[in-house]
Amino acid sequence: MARRDPRADAMAIFRAGLRAADPRAAVLRAVRTSGDGTLSVAGVSYDLGRFRRILIVGGGKAGAPMAKALEDLFGSRITKGVVVTKYGHELPLDRVILREAAHPVPDEAGRTGAEEIRSLLREAGEEDLVFCLLSGGGSALLPLPAPGVSLEDKQGTTRELLACGASIHEINAIRKHLSGIKGGRLAGAAFPATLISLILSDVIGDDLDTIASGPTVPDRSTFAECVEILEKYGISGKIPPRALERLRRGVRGEVPETPKEDDPVFRRTQAVIVGSAGLSLATAREEALRMGYGTLILSSVMEGETRDVARVHGAIGKEVVRTGNPVPRPACLLSGGETTVTLHGNGLGGRNTEFVLAAAMEIAGLPGIVVFSAGTDGTDGPTDAAGAVADGTTLDRARERGLSPSEFLRNNDSYHFFEALGDLVVTGPTLTNVMDLRIVLVP
Repeated sequence: MARRDPRADAMAIFRAGLRAADPRAAVLRAVRTSGDGTLSVAGVSYDLGRFRRILIVGGGKAGAPMAKALEDLFGSRITKGVVVTKYGHELPLDRVILREAAHPVPDEAGRTGAEEIRSLLREAGEEDLVFCLLSGGGSALLPLPAPGVSLEDKQGTTRELLACGASIHEINAIRKHLSGIKGGRLAGAAFPATLISLILSDVIGDDLDTIASGPTVPDRSTFAECVEILEKYGISGKIPPRALERLRRGVRGEVPETPKEDDPVFRRTQAVIVGSAGLSLATAREEALRMGYGTLILSSVMEGETRDVARVHGAIGKEVVRTGNPVPRPACLLSGGETTVTLHGNGLGGRNTEFVLAAAMEIAGLPGIVVFSAGTDGTDGPTDAAGAVADGTTLDRARERGLSPSEFLRNNDSYHFFEALGDLVVTGPTLTNVMDLRIVLVP
């Protein structure tokens, strides 16, 4: 293997994974039309001639390029559409109205956009075809509160769930039960139209009822599980009273459950995963192999407390250095998924920069080894960075500048740590989202 710059290699491997998650290409791989008027979606055929209108709705960070793909495919046949995406993630569209809103804590713009989508779908009839485009961030971007719950209640609940370290499955279970459209309720609004959901997965296991809180698919979670989640993290007394009361009323049977698998609103629906972390990891692996690295995918469903996962990655990297296991040098270790950060301090950062800081402490002093982690959506928590990169010299360079790595980690202030070192990874919005991509290189 020729002498290489492992930091540059890590970025190139990451960008290869991003290309594989391109939302427009993903939609066009799944949706095809033929000259005889047949529509094919992931192998299921529809007669386009029987539909009076084509409507497009959706929410998520990849909403704009996904809508652009359908505009390229159907053009003027699209009657109307409304898609909500994150601020700064827009693209010019011709037939679909693009609304921008806040993520990860919802705002009034998102509520207005969600209401606009529900109103449009309530006009849909049996002769209409509806495409629903869902991607990472859709839960926060489509915040239509259930009766008796305000947007402020949902904002407060979201903040507490994000701070306590709850998983995305747990967070979205509660979001569904405080929503007027999530957990299958959007399918109810669209019925009896034919509803096709095209989904770019950003959750562990690609669970359809968790991605964007599953607005168009049956929901497996229950009110009882939501109350158990609050008790598990000890935050029942911290979330807004009206949100807690709705969940408890649901447990008592005073509020209808979310639609389940046998509900008739799902009889004319199809849901398709068009892109996921698995495909991005496979493409990243191909790029690493092309560069000459022996490559191993540790997992595409990595989750858990960020610091713990980081230490495991660092320990495996050290094992490669010392013994050549589980893959000989030059080596590339890859993982995907989404970890969680339990907030202990008041610093600035996200799960990717915190991952790299914790891993940097594990590999300190080892020559050549590089740790890289970034969000495929281009943002890491509330920051403008996608993630960070570190190597065996990171801690020494930090201490030369008077920075205490352990203190920054204790304060959840990984962003400012790497900002001071010039080691933030800043990509800007990528207009996709298939969770995080982590890379450990041992040249």
